[in-house]
Amino acid sequence: MFKESLDEFKNLRNLTTAAMFAAISVIMGYFTVQIGDYLKIGFSSLVNQMVYYMFGPVFGGFFGGALDILKFIVKPTGEFFPGWTLGAMTAGVIYGCFFYKKKITLVRVLAAEFTVALICNVLLGTLWLSLMYGKGFMILAPMRAWKNLIMWPVNSMIFYTAWKSLEASGLFRMIRRNGFSRTVQGISGMKNSNYNEKGK
Repeated sequence: MFKESLDEFKNLRNLTTAAMFAAISVIMGYFTVQIGDYLKIGFSSLVNQMVYYMFGPVFGGFFGGALDILKFIVKPTGEFFPGWTLGAMTAGVIYGCFFYKKKITLVRVLAAEFTVALICNVLLGTLWLSLMYGKGFMILAPMRAWKNLIMWPVNSMIFYTAWKSLEASGLFRMIRRNGFSRTVQGISGMKNSNYNEKGK
């Protein structure tokens, strides 16, 4: 799995596709749904997961780290802390291990989301916050664990529903065959053709 994922770098089409998804992820980062004072649903990570699904853990780890740095450059929030980049890379590896060339089921998605939430958010994320702000790990951990426990099924259903829709549409097959940019151009051309036909 790791060797096959590493080989994905050899295809320039994969790199350009990942770059396109990175741009979409940055844009989607501006759209969030706030739930109460502590919970929010972001759609940026949904785009990232599609990359991890298509290209695997090694590619996903590098993608997650590079995207974290890119997002900080585009929209910095506080001082740069490399721990968050490491966490993003770890999440990419974990998602890639669960999704890459695997049959996607709701149980698999729930397992992946739980693993990422536990390792990257509750354990590593709390550690980074503790180091950055000098607060005790055990003081921060319960609230972060509760927050992630609530969001676990929500994030799982969002990804699973989005993946099923995209898979049913054949988008992933088209991307693997033609790359993202050509796929978008093809879809756009089909829409324009349909519009012209209706106009006639």
